[in-house]
This record gives sequence, C-alpha cells and structure tokens, in this order.
Amino acid sequence: MHRVKIHQGDISQLNVDVIVNTADYGLAGGNGVSSAIRRAAGDELEHACQAIGHCPVGEIRVTPGFRLAANMVIHTVGSAWRGGEHREEQLLASCYHKAMIEAKKHNVKSIAFPAISCGESGFPTRCAIKVAIAEVNSALRQNPLMESVVFCCFDPVTTALYRNQIGK
Repeated sequence: MHRVKIHQGDISQLNVDVIVNTADYGLAGGNGVSSAIRRAAGDELEHACQAIGHCPVGEIRVTPGFRLAANMVIHTVGSAWRGGEHREEQLLASCYHKAMIEAKKHNVKSIAFPAISCGESGFPTRCAIKVAIAEVNSALRQNPLMESVVFCCFDPVTTALYRNQIGK
C-alpha cells in the first residue's frame, strides 16, 4: 500500500497524470467534484464532454485535462445506492477497475480518485471505500509502473475512514 496515498482537499488542484471525475450519465456539469474539475479545466472540458455524449453507470470516458495539471480526465458514472440489491458494488468496482486499466494503457504513473458514489449518490461510505481499495490494490499488483494512487477526500470524515481502512 506504499503507493497509495490519502489526501484531503480539492482534487482539481492535484499534480497527478490523471484525475478521475465523478460524472452523471450525460457527462453534464454537476456539483462537488465534477464542478471543481470543470471550473479548473475550463470550457474546453465542457465541450469535450458534450462531444462524447453519454456514459453508462460503471463505465468510463476519457478527455484531455486541458487547464488542469493532469494530462487526462477519466470520467466515470458511479452507481447510486438502491439498497444493495441492484449490483451497486459491482458497478462501483467497475468504475475503479476500468479507470485503472485505462491508466495502465496510457502508461500513467499517478492517478487521483474522488470517493466515487459517496455523497449525493447515497452509497454507504465504508462500503464504497472497501470497494475502492480492493480494486486499486488488485490493479496495482498487475501494474508495477504505477507509482502513486491518491484517494482525494473532500471532508475530514471520509479522509479518516480511508486512513482507517488502509491501516487494516
């Protein structure tokens, strides 16, 4: 886990190769993480997302980073929590899995993830964190060239939950 880091702050300000954006189905601007990334990247990101169109839950779409320090943004649509009986964990795992595969394909050295599906999507945070860490650890075992994965948290509670889980 030495390649995994926890950071509390604004993901759009991180100096990494790739930032993962939590998007909605239409890749439209939203609140929170998506809004911060769009503001920092500029209007070009908005136009690129409009050109892509839709992104199903559990899938990814890729755009340049434009004005971000990151060269690339991987947009993913996390699953909303509907009680746990609708493949929510598998769809969330797919977001992390596919983002890590895309990063490997582009020889990315560093990537930052927000807490996908937490917050407005209602996914139980502890469960989402377990899924995120399991998928990232699995991907890191298959990608020795990846130097750094950052779990970027907006609030101190989520940060503490990540730190507690990684300490296990």
